[in-house]
Amino acid sequence: MSSRVLIIEDNADLAAGLAYNLRREGLDVAVAETGEAGLTQATEWEPEVIVLDLMLPGIDGYEVLRRLRSSGRRTPVLILSARAEELDKVKGFRLDADQYVTKPFALLELIERIKALLRRAGQGARATVRFGAVEVDPDSRTVTRAGEAVTLSPKAFKLLLALVRRDGVVASRVELLREVWGHRGLVLSRTVDAHIAELRRKLEADPAAPRHILTVWKTGYRFQR
Repeated sequence: MSSRVLIIEDNADLAAGLAYNLRREGLDVAVAETGEAGLTQATEWEPEVIVLDLMLPGIDGYEVLRRLRSSGRRTPVLILSARAEELDKVKGFRLDADQYVTKPFALLELIERIKALLRRAGQGARATVRFGAVEVDPDSRTVTRAGEAVTLSPKAFKLLLALVRRDGVVASRVELLREVWGHRGLVLSRTVDAHIAELRRKLEADPAAPRHILTVWKTGYRFQR
């Protein structure tokens, strides 16, 4: 059975183009053009990922997200919006969005972000992850490198899981602060950077030239196997 993606977007051409490309990836896609219709689809069709515009007719995307979360639905939500201000993004994350992508967007990157959310929804990051000489077991919360146990702080372990769940997709510092530390406001990014340094020091063969936990300049971090 194909994974289900719901697109809530009032730009018919954009929605149709994105739906076409996602279907080419083997996904089952539905489109809603209003916030009200999107909420109905989210309840009745039960998608595994929702792509949500903010500027919708009727109730806007923020209100759609608020109602989804208030009803207890934890469906991963990727906001796709022309609103590019940091405060707009922070508001989305405060309402428990999982990712935020601004328009215009890179199609291939967007598809990969959606796939990463589907992987998280489908397996909950419970499968053992291996990269280089490292093995991460989310169930037992253990990490080994070349067979030797590695001790990570609780936040560093949670940060590592947040990165590997995205598996090749860039995570901004704001996303990571929200997911790992539960932060709802604006703070300095040194918290994330310090824990990234811990991960590199303990997991990379050469922390000064990392191969798996990579910096994306002016954006955030990306994990690659």
